[in-house]
Parts: sequence; structure tokens; C-alpha cells
Amino acid sequence: MTTDPRLVRYPADDAAAYRAAGLWGTATIANELTRVAAAHPDRDAVVALDGRVTFGELDTRTDLLAAGLLDLGLRPGDPVLFQLTNRLDAVVAWYGVLKAGLVPVCTLAAHRGHEIGEISRRVGAVAHLVEAGTRGFDLVGFALDQQRDHPTLRQVLVVGDDDRGVPVTSLGAGTDPAAARVAVEKVQAAIDPDDVAVFQLSGGTTGVPKVIPRLHAEYWYNAAEYARSWGWDSTTRVAHLIPIIHNAGIVCAVHAPHSVGAALVLGTADLDESLPLMAREGATHVLLGHGHFRAADHPGFAAAAAALTQVVLSGAKVPPALFDAIEARGIWSGQLFGMGEGLFLTTRPGAAREARATTVGTPLSPHDEIRILVPGSEDEVPDGEVGELACRGPYTLRGYFDAPDHNARAFTSDGFYRTGDLAAVRSIGGDRCVSVEGRIKDLINRGGEKINAEEVELLLLRHPRVAAAAVVAMPDPRLGERTCAYVVVRGEPLDLPEVQAHFAALDVAKFKWPERIEHLDEIPRTLVGKTDKKRLQAAITATLTEENP
Repeated sequence: MTTDPRLVRYPADDAAAYRAAGLWGTATIANELTRVAAAHPDRDAVVALDGRVTFGELDTRTDLLAAGLLDLGLRPGDPVLFQLTNRLDAVVAWYGVLKAGLVPVCTLAAHRGHEIGEISRRVGAVAHLVEAGTRGFDLVGFALDQQRDHPTLRQVLVVGDDDRGVPVTSLGAGTDPAAARVAVEKVQAAIDPDDVAVFQLSGGTTGVPKVIPRLHAEYWYNAAEYARSWGWDSTTRVAHLIPIIHNAGIVCAVHAPHSVGAALVLGTADLDESLPLMAREGATHVLLGHGHFRAADHPGFAAAAAALTQVVLSGAKVPPALFDAIEARGIWSGQLFGMGEGLFLTTRPGAAREARATTVGTPLSPHDEIRILVPGSEDEVPDGEVGELACRGPYTLRGYFDAPDHNARAFTSDGFYRTGDLAAVRSIGGDRCVSVEGRIKDLINRGGEKINAEEVELLLLRHPRVAAAAVVAMPDPRLGERTCAYVVVRGEPLDLPEVQAHFAALDVAKFKWPERIEHLDEIPRTLVGKTDKKRLQAAITATLTEENP
């Protein structure tokens, strides 16, 4: 097992108990894929808008890619930044990197220098994998810029048609498949199942996202248990439309279906192209985030839903009308609440409709532990009362990577992760179900991407004319929430394009940019002198209601 003082490991007794209970296996994620491919070589593994691949083909292609990555001089344990959209080669690259023993770092295609620079230095990234030809932004040029003056970044790997980096499709092209298999087996034999497999990222609750280490055994268990909980088998066809290189994408759409030999039907956020794909490929299951809550109203939904048996909704509070619209078509629906840090709560088959419509259900694993705490303490509140959700279990982290000061605040004295979410436990049909009631942390949930309000405020204050700033969520029918910035300025008012130009100059991911500016003479305060965000949020909600009656 690799020793790294920056990594907080599971206590030895807990790890032994999880393995003894049959939760954690002894194989790496790469070897799990090869096992499944041997059992289901001719079944679809991925069907995307840009191509398809069977399990046998995926296993061979990723062996060759791994051999090519090793021939470049990359070495097991090297972190690789991922900035890819939803395409077939993203999944091929994912498993190829894992087979080479490299560690994917799951950044977003929307991240820019403000985020990528700090994340890549924190993990010591050695390669940057990007996509060519993305709409509106040159990721290849960006990766080359990031490489300059970077202490560890040596390789820019490119998916797509661009000769400015190393083309991923060419890697391993001349290698004998048998020799590639031998190279992969040698690498995997040296990896402990409790070593770091993947670095996921937090929602950025204290500035640039924290790094979440996910280990081979626990991460595969997380996914396999998710598949088992829905009753999936090799005939299941799982559609996914939200970003794939994200915790929900990897767990729910890549590893989970693949753990049982099921197919991933990989779409994009564009319903006009993804719904026909679902219809053509007979998708049986789909996860819809808040940005797709109106999918049931789309003219293409009826055909896409023809084979669906499960629709899982994840995001902000699910509108009752959405449940009604889905179930009116005879399709079962439920909810998912999850986090990159680990814990999944779901309303699985068999859950009462009240639980499915009004709560996020129960923990995924029977070994998950949850507590509802008085915020800022370790005292539990009674069932029915609202407090902070805290959790511990066989796939929930025991500490962020290289963040000892933050870990001291983010975990209880006995290792429960403080999620920052307000929740309550309700008894429904004999089950202790969790309802999520809000957030302690000052976050804006924009279509599933968490934006830290304090981070945006600090960036606003770097503008020479901004004297004070307060950022709040404003309701949005499509994304759930968008960012509204209240500012006190010196001199002439700032318009939105000026503010957005400021954020562009700071190289901040676009989804974090304010989408509305409101000017104030001063920021309102509570009696104890804190920014009165409840008042500001009520004000913008009222303004939007007047503007859009």
C-alpha cells in the first residue's frame, strides 16, 4: 500500500470490517473492467453520439492506450488532469489512464486557470488531458498555457483533431495487444486495492475545490452497490446526459452499469440530440439533474421514454408536478442525493411514494452511518428536527487530500464528515428517510454545480471599483439557482458585461460568473453585523416575481 502523509486513510479496523463484510474487493478498477469484459465481450459497453464500443473492444482499446501512455514516460501514480466533455473517447481515456496506473483528476471542462492552476499544483499533475474543438473555448491552447512554468506538468494529451499535443488515439496504435495486456497486468499487480484510484473535487465550499481521494476498492463498491440497489443487470441500458467526468457521472453512469455488464447510453445536455439517442438505443434508466427537469415536456421525450422503467431525479427539491408527469407515463421515479465525498441517499424500488416524492430516501449501503447534528456541535437532534447531516461509511472519505486544517473542521472527533447540508430524518413506511432542507454553507447550486458565494465575493472585490459585495442565489426555472451579485461601487455603476469581463480576465470558470448585478448604497447587516443574505435573497426573489409575473 502506498504511504503518503497527505492522505487520510480509513482506520485499519474499519477497512478490515468492510472487507470482511464483502463490501470491499481485492481488485483494482482496471481489473474489474477486464473481469466484466471477459464475461460480456459482445455486449455494448458505451453507446454515444459519436460512436459505440463493446466490452471486448473497450478492454482491448484501453489496454493499448495504457501501453501508449507508459511508453510516453508516464509512471503509475502520476496524476492526470481530465477536461473532457461527454464523448466515447472520454470513457476510453478514463479506463486507459486507470490501466496505466495513472490517477485521473476530475476537473470540469468549464474550469479555467483560477481553478486548474491550484488543483494541478496541489496534486502534482504530470499530464493534462483535454478535448480539441470544444465550442467557445480552446482547451488545447489553455492546457499549453497552463503547462508553462508549471513544476510538474510534462504532457498535454489531446482527444480529437489537433496537432498541438499528443493525440490520444495514436497512443499504443502499433503495440501488439498481447504485449499491451502484459504491460497492464504488470502495472496492476503493483497497485493495492486501497490505493488512490481517482481524485474527485469538492463543490468548492471554501474557494477552489478541495481534492477528494477515492480508492480502488471503496470507489468500485460505491458503484456496484448503486447498480445492485436499482436491480440492474447486463440488459440494463443507462442513459446519462450530465457531465461524465464528475462523481455522479463516473459512479452512476460509468462504473455502476459496467459493474454488471450493462450499457452506458452517453448523451449530452442538449435534449434535441440526446432524446433521439435514448429512443434509438432503448434506454431503460436515466438520471436527470435539475437542468433537465423539464425533459418530460420536450416533444422528443415520449419516444425516449418508450423503454424507460426508471427515472432518477437529482438536484434541488423535486417539483411534485414532475413526479406526476413521469408517473402518468407509467414510469417509476425516485430521487438521488449524492456527493463526491461519498454518501449516497436514494429512494430505491419498494420505497413508498411519499418517500420518493418528498425525501431523498435512505443511505445506499447498510454500513452507512448518518447523524443529524446541531450545527457546529457533535450533539444529535431528535428525528423530525432539522440539523446538519453528517455521515461515515464504507465509501465516504476520512479526510480531504493535503488539507489538515480544513479536515479538523470538516470532520467530527470520531470521523463523521460534516456535509454542510441541513436535513431531517422522517419515518415513512417503517424507513428512516432523510429530507434535505437547505445548506449551512453559503453555496449556490447552479444546475448541480456548487458555487461558493464567498469565493465570488472575493473575486468581485478585486475589481478596482467594487467597495463591497454580497452574492446570493436567485431562483431560476431551468437551473434551480443562478448567481446574483449585490455590489457597492466607487463612481459610476458597473454593468454586467464589465463584471463578466473582470471574471474573464481573472480566468475564472464561466459557471461562477455573476449573472445579475444589483447596486446598493450599502450592504445590509444583521443585528450581529453579518451580511443579511436572507434579506437580499428575498429582495431578488421579489424582483424576479415582479419582472416575470
